[in-house]
Amino acid sequence: MPSRIEAYALIGDTHTAALVGRNGSIDWFCLPRFDSGAVFAALLGDESHGAWSLAPEGQTATPRRRYREDTLVLETEFTTATGRVRVIDFMPHRHEHPTLVRIVEGLDGAVDMRLRLRLRFDYGWVVPWVRHTEQGIHAIAGPDAVCLQTPVELVGRDMATEAEFTVRRGERIPFLLAWHRSADPVPGRFDAEAALTRCTDTWREWASRCSYDGPWRSAVARSLITLKALTYDPSGAIVAAATTSLPEQLGGPRNWDYRYSWLRDATFSLLALMSSGYLEEAREWRSWLLRAVAGDPAQLQIMYGLDGERRLTEIELDWLPGFAGSRPVRIGNDAARQLQLDVYGEVMDALHQARRAGLGVDEDAWELQRALVEYLEGRWREPDDGLWEVRSGRQHFTHSKVMAWVAFDRAALAVQRHRLPGNAARWRERADTVHAQVCREAYDPQRGAFMQAYGSSALDASALLLPLVGFLPPDDVRVRGTVDAIRRELCSDGLVQRYRTDSAGADGLSGGEGAFLLCSFWLVDNLALRGDTDEAGEMLERLLGLRNDVGLLAEEYDPVGGMQLGNFPQAFSHVGLINSAHALASPRGPAQCRARRAPGR
Repeated sequence: MPSRIEAYALIGDTHTAALVGRNGSIDWFCLPRFDSGAVFAALLGDESHGAWSLAPEGQTATPRRRYREDTLVLETEFTTATGRVRVIDFMPHRHEHPTLVRIVEGLDGAVDMRLRLRLRFDYGWVVPWVRHTEQGIHAIAGPDAVCLQTPVELVGRDMATEAEFTVRRGERIPFLLAWHRSADPVPGRFDAEAALTRCTDTWREWASRCSYDGPWRSAVARSLITLKALTYDPSGAIVAAATTSLPEQLGGPRNWDYRYSWLRDATFSLLALMSSGYLEEAREWRSWLLRAVAGDPAQLQIMYGLDGERRLTEIELDWLPGFAGSRPVRIGNDAARQLQLDVYGEVMDALHQARRAGLGVDEDAWELQRALVEYLEGRWREPDDGLWEVRSGRQHFTHSKVMAWVAFDRAALAVQRHRLPGNAARWRERADTVHAQVCREAYDPQRGAFMQAYGSSALDASALLLPLVGFLPPDDVRVRGTVDAIRRELCSDGLVQRYRTDSAGADGLSGGEGAFLLCSFWLVDNLALRGDTDEAGEMLERLLGLRNDVGLLAEEYDPVGGMQLGNFPQAFSHVGLINSAHALASPRGPAQCRARRAPGR
C-alpha cells in the first residue's frame, strides 16, 4: 500500500471517482456516487478491503505517469527488464452504467502482466458472490452488482479474481468494470477504444473553454478539471473531496468524511468558475445552492448531500484500520448539525457575486435571501461553532461576525444596485453595527491584530478574509498588522496553519494537523491586494510545488515530513489556486473584485 496520499491520481465521471496509485492499484472507488459505499477501500485498510491491481510482474523502474493534456485520462508507464507497457485509466462520462476502463498498451518488447481484483462492497465489509461469464465475471451482493469484461482469461483464487498475461508492442488489451443495480440486467458489451476517444475529446472540449491565459495556465486548467471531476453532474453540487477519513496527521483522529457539499465553498467556487469562463457550471452550482437551502431559514445547514440531503449521520467503521493506521474511519459528518452563522453570509455573498457576473436575478432566490437575512438579524449576536467546526464549545468567533456583516452588506447592495425589494437602510445600519462591534471586540491593539474570537488571545488564519470580503481595505493598518502577525505565528516554512492546535482546549480534539493549503492561498491573495505582487508570486510558486506529479493537492501539507495530508483531492485547495492565479494575473482578479471599502471608512 502507498504510504503517501500524493501517491494517488484521480479519475472520475462527474458522478463518482476512483484513486489510482503509482503502483497500478485502484484503492478507492465508491459506486454509484461519491457518497456511496466503496467497492475498493484498501486506501483505508489493505487489499483485503477491496482493490484492483494491474501492473507488470517484474517492474524495474519507478513508474512514470501523466494525464493526457487537458483531460482526466491517466497514463502510467512501467518499465521492466523485457520491455515497456502503459496502463490507461479513465471513466467515460456517465451513460447508463458507471464504468471504469483500463487499457494495457504494449510499448516495447514483451511484458508479463498480473491482475488481481478483490471486490468488496460497503467499504470492504461485504464479500460478493462471483461467477464467470462469457465476457469475464459478474459479482453480486444485496443491492450491488459489478461485471468485469475482458478478453483475458480470469481465474478465482483466495476470494479474489486473478489473471496473468503477456502484452507485446502494439497490443492493447481492455478491462471494463461496470456497476449496476443487482435487480437490473447485466450491462452489454462495451467498446473501450471508442469510449477512450469520446472521453478524451469531451474533456479537451471542456478545458478549451477556460478563459484564463496567465502565466499559470497549466496549473489553473488542471485545477479546473479537478473541480469539474468533483462535481456531481445531476445536481451541480461540488463535493469537498473524493474521500473520507484521510488523516490531517498520520496516526491522528482528525479524520472526516468530505464527500459532501459545504455552503462556505460557494463563493470561492463560484468565483473560480465564473472568472475562468465557466458560467454554466456556476449557474448549476447556484441552482443547487438554492435548492439545498430552501425551506425554514432556522434549519440552514453548513453542508448538504449531493442532492441536498440533510441527514448526514456520522458513524465509525471499526473494521477499517485507517490510512497509515489513522483511526477512526468515519462516514457521515456530525458537523452538519453545528450552528455556524457564517454560512448565512457566504450564501448571501455567493448570490451577490452571481448577480455581479451576469447570471441574472431570480425573484424566488431573492425572496429566500430576504428570509435568510431577516432570520440572521435575530441571531447574529449569538456565539456559534465557527467555520473550522471545532468541538470545544461555542464562542463569538470573529469570522462568523464578519460574515454576518457580509450578509447585511450584500442585502443592502442588492436593493441599492439591483433594485430588488427590501429595506436597504435597515440592513446598512445592521452592517455598520456589526462592523463596529468586530472592530471593538475582536481587535487587540496590543498585538495589532484581529483575534480568533472576542476575548481570545489566539490568532486564526480566517482573519485573512477580512480584506477579501471587503470588511476592511487591504492597506488598513489593522489588516496589515493581522497579516504580519499570522505570518509570524501561524506560518511554518512559508505555509499557513489555521490556528495553533497545540494550545489547551484549542478545538476540543486531540492531535495536530498540517498547514492548511487554502489559508496559504488566502495569504497570496492578501499580498497581491496590498501590492506585494513579487512576494505573492513567489509564494504561489511555492504552493504549486507542493502538488503531486499529476498536479493534485490534498487539504493540508506537512512541511516537516514533506507530505500531503487530509482528504484528496481537495476542491477548496484547487479553488484557492485558481483564485490566487487570477488575483495575480490581473488587478481585477477575484480577490480584487470582492474587496471594497466598508461604508464610511
